[in-house]
Amino acid sequence: MHWADVLANTLLEKGNNHLISTGITPSGTLHVGTLRESITAESVRKSLEKQGADVKMIYLVDSWDPLRKRYPFLPESFEAEVGKPLAYIPCPCGEHENYAQHYIQPFLDSIKELGIHCEVLWTHEQYEQGKFEKVIDTAITKKDQIAQILTEVSGRELPKDFFPYSPRCECCGRLSHTKVQGYEYPYVSYTCACGHEGKADIRKGDGKLPWRVEWAAKWKVFGVTCEPFGKDHAAAGGSYDTGVRLAKEIFDIDAPYPIPYEFVQLKGKGQMHKSTGSSVTGVDALHITPAAVMNYIILRVNPSRHIDYDSGAGILDMVDEYDRVEYMYYNQECEDRDKDLLRAYELSQPEGPRATAPLQIPYRHLVSLVQIADGFDGVIAVLKRMNLIDDNVDQEDLDILRQRMECVKYWLNGFAPDNVKFAVCDSLPECEISENEKIFFKKLAESISAVEWNGESIHDAIYQCAKDTELGPKGCFQALYKIFCNQKQGPRLGFFFSTIEKDFVINRINEASN
Repeated sequence: MHWADVLANTLLEKGNNHLISTGITPSGTLHVGTLRESITAESVRKSLEKQGADVKMIYLVDSWDPLRKRYPFLPESFEAEVGKPLAYIPCPCGEHENYAQHYIQPFLDSIKELGIHCEVLWTHEQYEQGKFEKVIDTAITKKDQIAQILTEVSGRELPKDFFPYSPRCECCGRLSHTKVQGYEYPYVSYTCACGHEGKADIRKGDGKLPWRVEWAAKWKVFGVTCEPFGKDHAAAGGSYDTGVRLAKEIFDIDAPYPIPYEFVQLKGKGQMHKSTGSSVTGVDALHITPAAVMNYIILRVNPSRHIDYDSGAGILDMVDEYDRVEYMYYNQECEDRDKDLLRAYELSQPEGPRATAPLQIPYRHLVSLVQIADGFDGVIAVLKRMNLIDDNVDQEDLDILRQRMECVKYWLNGFAPDNVKFAVCDSLPECEISENEKIFFKKLAESISAVEWNGESIHDAIYQCAKDTELGPKGCFQALYKIFCNQKQGPRLGFFFSTIEKDFVINRINEASN
């Protein structure tokens, strides 16, 4: 049974009404790894819904969190914004309402594409609307008990003046510079390092709970029953352990069912962080492959296992696997060990699987085609010539093909290794051609003139001619890349030639043989 269904069954044992919570602090660019949490949450939501549960999902944008420091990717002017809530810091590019929206909006724009069904909530708005009033009052009233729990669970001594609420200075706007002087509902009196003295109204957006207390408070405010989170929060003495006790002993609720997950690592580079930026953002990932493939990359792996995301050549292997599982799904040809992969495929479809199998044109083919043909119409013409599609192809399949083409082009422009990039030379390049190469070319021109014009037949003809020459297969392949692409390597030659007009290929080889 797929892990999402196992989790859903566990939740159903606890009741039929569920609210799944996920979210993030938009302190910097969201890397590809940040997609794991929301995709994981959505898969459990889908499974619960399929089984008839009353389930909803919220995505909390932690826009009320303060900017911890000026990160390397921010200009010096943002030094003055440190300590202020992200929702009250200017947008770095000037095109969004605030700092938080600048970094979260690209993801929010992708929610529909990924098929994530959730209500987006901004925490600064929740504070401003008074949603946290009661939990703030409870936390302040039980501050000594909270301090004891935090110390016992984390093993860290808290300062004697610990107070579970940070007023936001009405003068400088910072959350991090204030010191509480007293509390008389609904006001927290404070002094600020900037010299200001004031009162914060807990019924408004005048302050904030500390992170560990706020997490448990959110469970109370929104009625959360399940939440995925990074494995760092699940460590012994960590945030979740603290939250369990705060939920029970302070807010009188049960902690939500936890789904701790391992991190997504960028292959060869390790773990990614929002605060340092990433060479592969979540938006990049959704431009490199269609959303369903990105979902599958996450859902094929149990949350307890880390994922190595390879934005280079590994993308081709990943899409190949996706296509293989898609074929099995629609042809019902799989072994027992593959059934969880079929379920992962089903869950990965943003709005559920199609009634009929989609058209499959492998990524590896498209990598060659987009570098050979002239735009979408050119690719379609080549595919028709190769009998891979016909005039009856439906519009939905054409839309899928167009999307795959755009993803492949994006990948080639920013992430593909050099050994898959090439361009077909319009004329024979100026290059030295040895006598042995000319002998090979003459033999090959005669041989492939007689074969059926498809990748397998062409490849066999090339290999048969190559193995009988002094150059050997490797030398012959390099010679062909030289006269067609002016480089030593390139796409698979059989398929490559099959995408080009037969006369063009034979004429080029004949020209090089003279």
